Amino acid sequence: MAHPVAAGQRFGPPLDYARLRMTLPTGRALVNAQVAIETFDLSPDGEFVVYGSRTVSAGAYRSHLWEAPWRGGRARQLTRGPVRDTAPAISPDGRSLAFVRSPAGKEKGEPQIWIAPLEGGEAWQLTRLVHGAGSPRWSRDGQRLALLAHAGTHRFAVGEERKGRAIIARRITRTDFRDDDVGHLERRTHLWVVDARRGAKPRQLTSGDFDASQPAWAPDGSWLAFTADMGPDTNIAPRSCLYRVPAAGGEVTLLASLRGSVSRAAISPDGRLIAFLGTDVSDPGEQIPVRLWVARTRGGKPRCLTTSLDRSIGCDAWADLVQADDGQGPAWLSDDELLVIVATDGRNLPYRVTLAGEAQPTVAPGRVVGAAIAASAGRVALGAGVDRHATEIYAVEAEGTRPPARLRPITHDGSAWQGRFPLPRWDELWVDAPGGPMQVWLASPVGAGSKALPTILHLHGGPAGAWGPGGTMDGTMLTGHGYRVLMPNIRGSATFGVAWTDALRGHWGELDAQDALAAVDALVARGMADPQRLGVMGLSYGGYLTQWLIGATDRFRAAVGENGVSNQVSTWANSFFGVHFDRRWKLGDPLSRAGMLRLWRSSPLSQVASIHTPLLILQAEEDRICPASDNEQLFAALRVLGRETELILYPEEHHSLKSQGRPDRRIDRMERILAWFDRWVRELPA
Repeated sequence: MAHPVAAGQRFGPPLDYARLRMTLPTGRALVNAQVAIETFDLSPDGEFVVYGSRTVSAGAYRSHLWEAPWRGGRARQLTRGPVRDTAPAISPDGRSLAFVRSPAGKEKGEPQIWIAPLEGGEAWQLTRLVHGAGSPRWSRDGQRLALLAHAGTHRFAVGEERKGRAIIARRITRTDFRDDDVGHLERRTHLWVVDARRGAKPRQLTSGDFDASQPAWAPDGSWLAFTADMGPDTNIAPRSCLYRVPAAGGEVTLLASLRGSVSRAAISPDGRLIAFLGTDVSDPGEQIPVRLWVARTRGGKPRCLTTSLDRSIGCDAWADLVQADDGQGPAWLSDDELLVIVATDGRNLPYRVTLAGEAQPTVAPGRVVGAAIAASAGRVALGAGVDRHATEIYAVEAEGTRPPARLRPITHDGSAWQGRFPLPRWDELWVDAPGGPMQVWLASPVGAGSKALPTILHLHGGPAGAWGPGGTMDGTMLTGHGYRVLMPNIRGSATFGVAWTDALRGHWGELDAQDALAAVDALVARGMADPQRLGVMGLSYGGYLTQWLIGATDRFRAAVGENGVSNQVSTWANSFFGVHFDRRWKLGDPLSRAGMLRLWRSSPLSQVASIHTPLLILQAEEDRICPASDNEQLFAALRVLGRETELILYPEEHHSLKSQGRPDRRIDRMERILAWFDRWVRELPA
C-alpha cells in the first residue's frame, strides 16, 4: 500500500522554533501548557454546556468549571480558586449546577458536593460526609440529588480505628480488598440521596458488602437504578447486575442481568425502558463485544439492540490527549432512539440506535476519538479528540435531513494550547502482517517527508485497547525532537472485531510480537525508519510486550518499559484483577504445574538472560494493576547479569501516572524517556 507522503520529500534541518514562534516540546513545557477537558454536561434545553477544565498552576492541578453557549461564543468561567472542581451536573430547570469539589495541591480534605447558581452568585457546600461524596445526579423534579459515598465500618480493621494511629492489622477474607485507584478498599461505596437545599442531611439508601455505582433516577423520582456486583468474591468471578431501590429507602431488588456483566443504566424519558451495556456470555473475555440492551423497568427479559455490530460499545480507541471521567452513554435521544459511542477501526464514533435495532454512525468515520456523549432537547454533544487534537466538546449537527452529521466545536481551550508546539503529522497506514492487513498510526516530525529517521515503536496497553488519532503527549514530544513514532494495532487490539482480538488469547509473546515486528519491517521497507536507530516503549501490556521483544530480538537499541509485567506467575495474584484477567486471556494459573508453566512461558523474566538492550524501567509504586514487585524482579535479574538498566520508582502514584500523576512526576517521566532514547538511539555509535 502506498504511503500518503509524496516520494522524493526529505527531512530538512531542525525546526527553528524561535522563528516559528513555537515552543520546543519538552516534557516540562507540554505538561505545564496542557489544558485537559475532563468532563461536561449539556443543559436540559440544549442551549449551553458546562465543562471541567484542568490546568497546572504552581506545580499542582487546578480544575475549574466553565459555561459555553451552544451556538458559539466566549466561555464564561464559573468557579475559581485552588480547587479541583469536576463532575458538573446541570439541574433540570437549568438554573443550578451541582459538582464535586476537592482541595488542590497540598491541601487536605475529602471531595464534597457543591451547588452553584448559574445565574450568578457564590457556590455553596451541600454535603459534609466524613469520607467524601461524588457522582451527583439530579432527580427530574430538581428537588434532590443522588450521590455516591463511602459508608460503613472499616472492612478489615483489627483493633479500634483512631485518628492519627494505625490499626493493629488488616484481616482479609476476600480477594476484592484493593484496586488501583485508592489501594485498600477499606469501606464500600453506597448510594445516597440528599435534598438540594442548605443544611440537608444525606440519607443512605444501600448497604452491604458490595459497591454501588452509576446511579440513574426514574423520571417520577420514586426509585433509582444502580450497578453492583453482589457476588461472594468479585475479583474471582466478576458479574455486575442492575438493581433498583426506592428513593425513600427500602428493599433493593434486581432490575436486569445478563450472563456476563452489565453497566451504565439510562432510563427512558417516559420511564418504560432501561438501557444499559453488557455481555450475555458467562465469564466473558475482552474479545466479546459489549452490546447495547434494553429491558422494561417493570420486569422482563433484556433485548439486545446491537447484534448487527461486530464492535463494542465504549471508548476502546485510545489517545492520552482525550480524557473523560464519565458520560460514555448510553443516552436517550427520544423515547425510541439512543446514542452510544462505538469503538471501530481505531476510532470511537457516535452512533444512533433505534429500538428496532437499527444502528448507524452519526458522523463520517474521520479521525474521531469520542470520549463522552450527551443529548438534550434534540441536540447532541460529543466530547472528543479529532485528528491529533486534544478533547473539545462538539455539537453533532446534521447538514441535511440524513446522516452523516458534522462536528462543530463548542469549546476551543481544550486544544488551543497545542498551537504553541509543532503538531506531528499523523498518518494512517495499513501494512501486511502475519494475521492479515494491520492498521498502524504513524506520527512524524513536521516536514519530515519520507527520509529514514530514528523511530520508536510505541505499544499500547490492554491488550484490548487500540491506538487512535486523538494525539499523545509522548508522540508530540518525540516527533518534536526528530523521531518517528510507530503505533501498530496488533492482534489483541480492540475496535477491529472479535476475531482480531480473540486471536491473541493464549498466545501472548507470540502473535503480538510477530505483528509488532511486522510493523517495524514495513516502515523500514518504505525507507522511513532507520533500521540502525530503533527504540521500543510501552505502558502496562505495552510495557510487557516491550520487555518481551527485547528478550526475543536485539534489533532495538534501547527500550522503555512502563508499569509492565515481567513475571506472569507472580502477577496472577499480585494484580488486583489478575485471577480472572489471566483466565480470560488463557494465560494459565499457578494452581497446577501445567498452568504455572504456561504463565512462565509468556513471562519476559523467563528470557532475561537474552536481554542485552538498554532498558529504562518506569514504575508507579502504588500500581495495583501491574505491581512494582514485578519490575523489581526484572531489574534485579538484569543487574545480576551486568546489563544496562535503570529502575525509576514514583512514590504515591498509580497506574495512570502518565496522564493523571502529579505534574512534576509526569515531567520527570517524559524527560527521562527522551534522554534515554537520545542517549542510545539518536546517534549511531562511532
